[in-house]
Amino acid sequence: MAPVEVCVKAAAGNPDLLGDCPFCQRVTMTLEEKNVPYELKLVDLSNKPDWFLEISPEGKVPVFKGDDGKWVPDSDVITQMIEEKYPDPPLVTPPEYSSVGSKIFSSFIKFLKSKDPNDGTEQALIEELTALNDHLKVHGPYVAGENISAVDLSLAPKLYHLETALDHFKGWKIPEDLTYVHAYLKLLFNRDSFVKTKAAKEHVVAGWAPKVNA
Repeated sequence: MAPVEVCVKAAAGNPDLLGDCPFCQRVTMTLEEKNVPYELKLVDLSNKPDWFLEISPEGKVPVFKGDDGKWVPDSDVITQMIEEKYPDPPLVTPPEYSSVGSKIFSSFIKFLKSKDPNDGTEQALIEELTALNDHLKVHGPYVAGENISAVDLSLAPKLYHLETALDHFKGWKIPEDLTYVHAYLKLLFNRDSFVKTKAAKEHVVAGWAPKVNA
């Protein structure tokens, strides 16, 4: 099987190393889980090369080269394409679980950027994480039960960013009483597909620094 091609973010300040885009990692984790060989093209987003802008006029990653040689953007679309072309092992999340945890990332960003400790952003994030904890308690260890699925592969990189960035910039940690969330993170972060595709913590921090200090 010839490797598929995927353009992903290069590390801020180090264009030869893998960068910290959670949407790119979602795609590479999906390829790893399905044992599909792939070739990474690292893109320096602060100095986008012409060849990249030709295939991604909006300048966004990830971009995935489909069967027909056309480059396709958007991690939702890309992971769906991968699922259809490489159905084994199946990673489809049952529809009733597909939106579990879907507000965690936006809640995390609001809290990370917040300068006012009383603006409710911390509480909103804790509520989202508590809802995930409650879901995992009943349905876990993964969102849809015993087996990992697409929703977990979307959440894993986002939760890694949340844990890394909030600890670094705010000294904040996920509350200890959310035991099912902690067990879930351990499961996700120890999977081969995650370990092979994650950005180094310092690159996650470097990626968020301009947004936090804006």
